[in-house]
Amino acid sequence: MIAYQDEGLLPAYAITALAVAIAALRPLIPTFLSYVLSFVHVGIYWNNHHHLFQAVRQVNGSTLWANLHLLFWLSLFPFVTAWMGENHFAALPVALYGVVLLLAAIAYFTLTRTLVFHHGQDSTLANALGRNFKGKLSVLIYAVTIPLAFAIPWLACALYVLVAVLWLIPDRRIEKALNS
Repeated sequence: MIAYQDEGLLPAYAITALAVAIAALRPLIPTFLSYVLSFVHVGIYWNNHHHLFQAVRQVNGSTLWANLHLLFWLSLFPFVTAWMGENHFAALPVALYGVVLLLAAIAYFTLTRTLVFHHGQDSTLANALGRNFKGKLSVLIYAVTIPLAFAIPWLACALYVLVAVLWLIPDRRIEKALNS
């Protein structure tokens, strides 16, 4: 056991060690933040997909292809997430992240339209989806962020977070339609 003459030495050492650890981890912050953002987006898609298929009576070949189309774009999330984080939110990776988000949103919209076409315009599913304001707004915001990323990457990222926050607020339309 080491005896310290000055009681201030141990806290100073601990603070120095903490500062060194923070400095060593600092370069990983963009990668971590991009991972968290993508995890939230994947979680939102998973939740919405789960709720969507609760209202589905049956699927057909078109539904399976539309679902696979969505899965393809979601499968690109890890690639664009890593590239964006490793490049510290540089313009091109942030723009490509937006392209993948946009195409995933379009694929989800296509899936919902395919299901409504299969089940009918008067179906519980069609009534539950309604006008899909949040879905259309998300597509619009993603479309705006792609060129914006080349001018102001941090603002494009802030808009990606905004869309995620919009969807974190639970959408109860399908649950309400199924319970009525």
